[in-house]
This record gives sequence, C-alpha cells and structure tokens, in this order.
Amino acid sequence: MTRSILKISGADAEHFLQGLITNDIARLDQGLVYAALLTPQGKYVADFLLCREGDGILLDVDAALAPTLAQRLNMYKLRADVQISETGRKVRRGVGVAPDGALADPRHAALGWRLYGGEGGDDGTDWDAIRVAHCIPETGIELTPDTYILEAGFERLNGVDFRKGCYVGQEIAARMKHKTELRKGLVTVGIDGSAALGSEITANGKPVGTVYTQANGQAIAYLRFDRTGPEMQAGEARISYTP
Repeated sequence: MTRSILKISGADAEHFLQGLITNDIARLDQGLVYAALLTPQGKYVADFLLCREGDGILLDVDAALAPTLAQRLNMYKLRADVQISETGRKVRRGVGVAPDGALADPRHAALGWRLYGGEGGDDGTDWDAIRVAHCIPETGIELTPDTYILEAGFERLNGVDFRKGCYVGQEIAARMKHKTELRKGLVTVGIDGSAALGSEITANGKPVGTVYTQANGQAIAYLRFDRTGPEMQAGEARISYTP
C-alpha cells in the first residue's frame, strides 16, 4: 500500500470539494468519507478517502494518482481560497482493535480502520482476500480511467450521494442510476485455477469480461451480465457466477 496524503485547506476548501466530488462533504462530520473525482463524461479520475483535521481536509489517495489529482484540483480552483499540499503523512490500517484516533473505513466494515500519522503500514491482514470476498475494487487494478463508478459498486461502497447536487460527471452518474439497468459491472465470481490479472473471460468463444484480483477460489471480475453462463473461462481457469 503506497498512499499520498494531501491537505486541502483555505476558507473555500469544503465548498470547493463539494462541487467536484461524488460524495457529500457534510458526511465528514461522521468520520471518513469515500469519494471519487470524475471526468465531465462521468469516467473515473481518482478515488480517495477524506477526513477533517484541524483547519483542513486530509485526502488519502493512491500515490501513483496523487500528482494527477493535485494538478486536476488546482485546475478547478480558479480564484477560490484553496491550497493543496502534500503532507508526507503515513497511513496505518488494520482490522483488530482500533488505536486512538483511528477512523472506520466507510466502504465496508471488513476493511477495518485507518490512522493518519506516525508509522505507516498494516497489521498483516490479507487485504486482497477481503477485497475479493466483498467485491471492493482497488485503484489501478479494477479502477481504471475507463471505469464508470456505478459499474464499480460505488453506491454499495458508500462512495456516491445522489441527493447532494451537482459535481463533475454528475449527470452521467445520475442517468445510469435512474434511467438504465446496469448491464455490466464488477462482481465476485468463483475461479477454479488461476489466470493472469486482466485475462479475458469468454463463454462459447464470445468475450464476457475480464478477471482481476484472485484469492481463495474467488476473483473480482468485470462482466457483461447478458453474456454470462455456465461455461465461462479465463485462460485455463474456469469461471462461475451466480447473480
């Protein structure tokens, strides 16, 4: 886990973020908030966790995305009183008894807690097994620039609010929520054998989707639901899915 912790500060910080991200900034009163920044076309730019600290908001993001995200946020701020800085802080996480100051991960109770400051790292938990069992996508693996957040399960993961008002990409997300039935998306499937990350899943010679993280006979997969069936495979591995 390599994360960067940015700090968003200034008199306009909360108003600024509220107009950009998929979740309601008011939820910071309850603890960590999971959210994403989207393109105007409704596709994924970055996902992150937010919390209040002192006079600002900490933004916990995958380190590989931090420079792009900071650049995008700076582009949007225009004349707003907002400062975006790298803190150098570390993240600890675990699933046991939470230390003082730790906050519950809002995506799923199985993800335990996160603590900002001090030594980074985790408690040796098999995070991939947890993610696969509960279909929790990871930045840069299941979450890529082609991702639509509803197909990635953001509503189930408490990462989007449909009552907060406008944000970048909001029209696309709202249309997918209210006007269509999802025909594709991330799900947990059974896997007999193993396949390379990103392997194509086929059924009767037709492409069905893609297999990603695997653990304990299961995998996270992106599927076209209308093409799923009993005879699916990814390379030499057999794939099973029960809606």
